[in-house]
Amino acid sequence: MERTGRILRKSIHTFLKNYQFFTTTSLLLALPFSLAILLSQALVPFSLLLPTIHNRLRSLFDAADFPPSSEFFTILNLKLSQTITSSILVLPFTLSFLLMSKATIIHSLNHHKPSLNPSFSSFVSIFNPMLFTQVCNFFIILSANATCFFLLCIAFNFLEGLGYSSPKTLLFVSAFGGVLYSIVLANALIACNLALVSSGMERCGGYIAILKACVLLRGKTSTALVLAIPVNMALGAVEALFQYRVVRAYYTNRSPTCSMALEGIFIAYLYSMVIVIDTIVSCVLFKSCKSDFQLDQERRYCYRIEIDDQDVKTLEDLP
Repeated sequence: MERTGRILRKSIHTFLKNYQFFTTTSLLLALPFSLAILLSQALVPFSLLLPTIHNRLRSLFDAADFPPSSEFFTILNLKLSQTITSSILVLPFTLSFLLMSKATIIHSLNHHKPSLNPSFSSFVSIFNPMLFTQVCNFFIILSANATCFFLLCIAFNFLEGLGYSSPKTLLFVSAFGGVLYSIVLANALIACNLALVSSGMERCGGYIAILKACVLLRGKTSTALVLAIPVNMALGAVEALFQYRVVRAYYTNRSPTCSMALEGIFIAYLYSMVIVIDTIVSCVLFKSCKSDFQLDQERRYCYRIEIDDQDVKTLEDLP
């Protein structure tokens, strides 16, 4: 398996080598999605969906007998409500502009010859499996969240049945649950991201692509996690920059200005650039995992042939 630094260097080299293609095609396609997700985070507090989703999650937590006094579940409920609301608001942009941007990147890296005008048939042959895989990814993320909440529900009810309901015990279990939830969700997101690349590279969509991604990630999850950290940090930094430079300026002046709009578009441009680089990193990681998997299969096959040859020789030596 290639080292993390080597994958990052190769990804940056690929981006700079085909800079004109990625910035004129893929990045501009991702720009509407970037604007939508940045604006949605500013509009979430004023959305009518937020209190509805927040109350539904609160009812769900109460029905599962989660401790109402736990600060962890209060924060988790708020963050989940904001994330779900933002995801619903940008869903049309996710299933259109974001997937089209990623499809152009995957198509170019799969054929090693980036083209500013890819054929419509080849683009559709990539986009349709990716769209199906993206829909399946939503259900995988939902299943991962449901599994974590189910395990936490069992843990809290089991401890309560044994009489361990002190604040320190609840704090310890909440902290452990937060770590478990982060690990499970991070692995699910990585598998879904690699499945999206697999569906574009190999023209197979849905749960087949997700299963292939899980097989390829076996033993290489730590590398994928390390690669995801700088990308997510960069996305978080750009989101914070948008909140500080645009949203804060809007609340201060109480009126949008031309310079504010231009600055917002530029920040969205930076956000799109990070998305493009993230897709390139995922493609390089997919190729690395696939080459390692094929090499491992060849070694196992050769090992089996050697064992079979030894068995044949042993049988020939018998009287």
